[in-house]
Amino acid sequence: MIYWKKLSKEERNNKVQKALDANVNFAKDTSLGYPASKLDDKVFFDADFLKEAPVLQTFVANPNHIGCHTLGDSESAFKGTHELEKEILNVLAVDVFKANPNEFDGYISPGGTEANIQAIWMYRNFFMYHKQARLEKIVILASEDTHYSIPKGANLLQLDWLKIPVAFETRKIDKKKLEEIIVIAKSTGKKYFIIISNMGTTMFGSVDDPEDYISLLEKHQLEYKLHIDGAYGGFVYPFSNEKSTINFSNPKISSITIDAHKMLQAPYGTGVFICRKGLIENVLTKEAQYVEGMDLTLCGSRSGANAIAVWMILFTYGPHKWFEKVSVLQMRTHYLCTELDKLGIKYFREPHMNIVTIHSEFIPKKIAEKYDLVPETHNQENKWYKIVLMNHVEVQHLTIFIDELKQLLCLKAN
Repeated sequence: MIYWKKLSKEERNNKVQKALDANVNFAKDTSLGYPASKLDDKVFFDADFLKEAPVLQTFVANPNHIGCHTLGDSESAFKGTHELEKEILNVLAVDVFKANPNEFDGYISPGGTEANIQAIWMYRNFFMYHKQARLEKIVILASEDTHYSIPKGANLLQLDWLKIPVAFETRKIDKKKLEEIIVIAKSTGKKYFIIISNMGTTMFGSVDDPEDYISLLEKHQLEYKLHIDGAYGGFVYPFSNEKSTINFSNPKISSITIDAHKMLQAPYGTGVFICRKGLIENVLTKEAQYVEGMDLTLCGSRSGANAIAVWMILFTYGPHKWFEKVSVLQMRTHYLCTELDKLGIKYFREPHMNIVTIHSEFIPKKIAEKYDLVPETHNQENKWYKIVLMNHVEVQHLTIFIDELKQLLCLKAN
């Protein structure tokens, strides 16, 4: 690890305070030109106890993290907390996802949905600007298990999405069907492919092999850009599978999405987008000339408090404690799977993830409702229910669930 380490509470508090001191202070400074201020003190108050609560203190101070702080200038009024965002990106891009220092760009986004759409937008423009591609020549490839942000992005950006079937039990991409779809797309004039490869799908936690896409597109001599949607798995898979090469050590991977408001337990509306240098400039909004630096993001203005929340979590744990946390969740997941095996219940589980998705035929509706199990679809055709082994789900909860499930299944059998 180059950048990631554990800091004491005093070190964390001091560093955030120093960052806030470097920002404009709307309560004291004469700042006339910004359409912003600290949060309204008739509603939000700045009390002494906030000095011991850096994230809340940042929330009240209300820094704007507009722009991309890894490239060019940024709004100097918020330079202190911008530096902490850059520290987060160094940790995630370099220490976790194996990028070379200073060879990436990125930002803390308002969630994984935006980060995925940012990637599609960036690659669409790359093909249009650098390959003179017409819109109808560009297409998105992603599996049927991919997150709904992909069809949402396809709709917004007016691109076709080719949905790749997966095997029902293993959730693996059907390579034969994938090649057939690629061949048909090529024959209809598609030349430029935006690949979305999953690192932990929302429903199953399944992990795609990017090589499935790479090998076939290169076989058919087609141009592509490859994005990894690690919105769910980004804070699990690299730690539970240390041999993983789904990172920037693979030169074919150009960008990665991670969500901090899932496994990292940051406040909702906190994602991360990281890409290789030389790509994010394709979404520069030149018209935003009053913004110091460059507006290279879909959202524009965004809360600095979310970035500080991520910074606090990462530097509270450090890499070793985070490995330990993921390992505990893996053990709980293994325990659940062992108990399901004893009952002969069919389920899917990616070995390095903490999601267990059970065939719906084994889950009585009463159990699903009591334990808030999430269905694949909210209609009569639902075939799966998922359990996510988050930090609050302990073995005692699983034991109670298994015992009740066992009793109901026995009653059903009799």
